[in-house]
Amino acid sequence: MTSALLLLLVVLLVVLAFEYINGFHDTANAIATVVSTKVLTPRQALALAAMANLIGAFSGTAVAKTIGSGLVDVAHVTTTTILCAMLGGIIWNLVTWYFGLPSSSSHALIGGLCGATLASAHGNWHVLIWSKAKVDAKTGAVTMDGLFHKVVIPMITSPILGFIVGFIVMGFLFWLIRNWRPRLINSLFAKLQIVSAAGMGFSHGLADAQKTMGVIALTLFTATSAGTLDSAPGFLSFLRTPTFEVATWVKITCALVMAAGTWAGGWRIIKTLGHKMVKMKPVHGFAAETTAAAILYATGHMGMPVSTTHVITTSIMGVGAAKRWNSIRWSLVERIVWAWVMTIPVTALLSYVIYRVIYRFVG
Repeated sequence: MTSALLLLLVVLLVVLAFEYINGFHDTANAIATVVSTKVLTPRQALALAAMANLIGAFSGTAVAKTIGSGLVDVAHVTTTTILCAMLGGIIWNLVTWYFGLPSSSSHALIGGLCGATLASAHGNWHVLIWSKAKVDAKTGAVTMDGLFHKVVIPMITSPILGFIVGFIVMGFLFWLIRNWRPRLINSLFAKLQIVSAAGMGFSHGLADAQKTMGVIALTLFTATSAGTLDSAPGFLSFLRTPTFEVATWVKITCALVMAAGTWAGGWRIIKTLGHKMVKMKPVHGFAAETTAAAILYATGHMGMPVSTTHVITTSIMGVGAAKRWNSIRWSLVERIVWAWVMTIPVTALLSYVIYRVIYRFVG
């Protein structure tokens, strides 16, 4: 087995490690509200989220294609580039998880990929695809790709949309149930929240598992193009990817790994989202989860790598603001927002530095 092939296998394991960490890091997105409202026990909620994530991961590849071919020039991407991108993302995810901050694994991955690709291109900023038109070969439809359209715009609009829609949905529910008895409200929305939590888990799988699928597909396409797999033994022939595509085994593997990470749980972040930011009852949890799930489902099918963390967090904020503006701990929100702002530049810098260090000492 050649050193290049061995490196490829190591990179695949690191990518799957990122996916596992993404599972427990972002578990809070799917179950924080249903746990905090005591509709489900933590283990019941984890089981529901793991299953819903698994199903959602099989439901599309639009985001995977964006991550794998729409953000950076793949001509400058090597297995070492992917390794450094993943290491930068993993480090940031573990740091933010330790401090209980719901930062975006999606943006950690994107920042890491941009920083590592920039390093492999020796600082040539043109390797970052800012904006480009893409024509569908079958329909002739023109869509816009690149960091500006697929990352920057959704990064700004999706949290705003989460807050506004969460506020409106909660306001409508307040009007609808204004004359209901509290016991009936809690009983009904406790049942409905199980459905909304499953929907949130499904949307999380649709949005987040695809991102790692895209990275694996990009890694295998790059390795195949470079001839790394030419000397691979027969039992590894399934790794050959002459054209950029997400193979079935990649979907299955990513879905299972994310589900396993989800089952492991991320209690620090669950505590932040479900208990510290705003106090919630089942009706509030239902409103927040329904809002976030709808937004993630729509953006997932449009190929936008939107942060599930940003969407569910701002949906909770919108619901809390509709309840009472000062019911939200805005000092905690400020810490969370700073973590969001720092994610892409910090992971890009980490991955850039890691690549330059490896390049200098290993070559």
